[in-house]
Amino acid sequence: MNQNFTDTPAGAAGTVALGDDLRVNRLGFGAMRIAGRGVWGEPKDRAAALRVLRRAVELGINFIDTADSYGPETSERLIAEALHPYPQGLVIATKGGLTRPGPDKWERDGRPEHLRAACEGSLLRLRLQRIDLYQLHAPDPKVPFEDSVGELVRLQQEGKIRYIGLSNVTVSELRRAQRLAPIVSVQNHYNIENRTHEEVLEQCERETIAFIPYFPLGAGRHAQDSAAPDSELARIARERGLTMTQAALAWLLARSPVMLPIPGTSSVAHLEENVAAAARP
Repeated sequence: MNQNFTDTPAGAAGTVALGDDLRVNRLGFGAMRIAGRGVWGEPKDRAAALRVLRRAVELGINFIDTADSYGPETSERLIAEALHPYPQGLVIATKGGLTRPGPDKWERDGRPEHLRAACEGSLLRLRLQRIDLYQLHAPDPKVPFEDSVGELVRLQQEGKIRYIGLSNVTVSELRRAQRLAPIVSVQNHYNIENRTHEEVLEQCERETIAFIPYFPLGAGRHAQDSAAPDSELARIARERGLTMTQAALAWLLARSPVMLPIPGTSSVAHLEENVAAAARP
């Protein structure tokens, strides 16, 4: 598959570095919501999910975020079905460290043996020889943090991971991980309403680490144009002639040059609305 990711709608907000030799457009796609209800099982409309993934690439998105726990396994399989063989320059990032006992249920498992099995399973489902960015989905309080990160380092040394990232971490945990290996990304909950991880973002800015805000649209709340008419988000939308969704994404893109939002959707129309925000930071 040939695809030009430069001069595309998704590239309008510029690029961000992932390590020394990867750059991606600063608006990505989060592939959690292409799975079934509760991030569980197959999507209600499989063909629509495949169309969304293909349209994302057509619009110039060259960073797709997923995890083995989305489905579980469903999201990774759909990505491979829709896009493999992958165009040059497309980065598929995935994560390990959460298990799924049922819909809308998540449990942490940072044991080295689990992370190894999760990574190797992702390689098979994504039809990759090496994962460009593999992120620890969440620290497991039952497992020493260094043991979890250390297993990712071993997988990296074996050539199964190109770069290591973290998710749901504090500044202290980021620094502990950096003693073991370079960390190129942090994926934490962050949006215009929830800035709990401001300190983590600021640390990422200082060290030019990509910051991937999950729930960039407040788990869908920011998609409601009639919501909170006196809010900061509503004011931005009115002043700039944007939808609430676009205003939320534009705010994130303007907030930091290391910001890499990954809004997810199961709708091509919503995808196109999201990508249009890349030109409006």
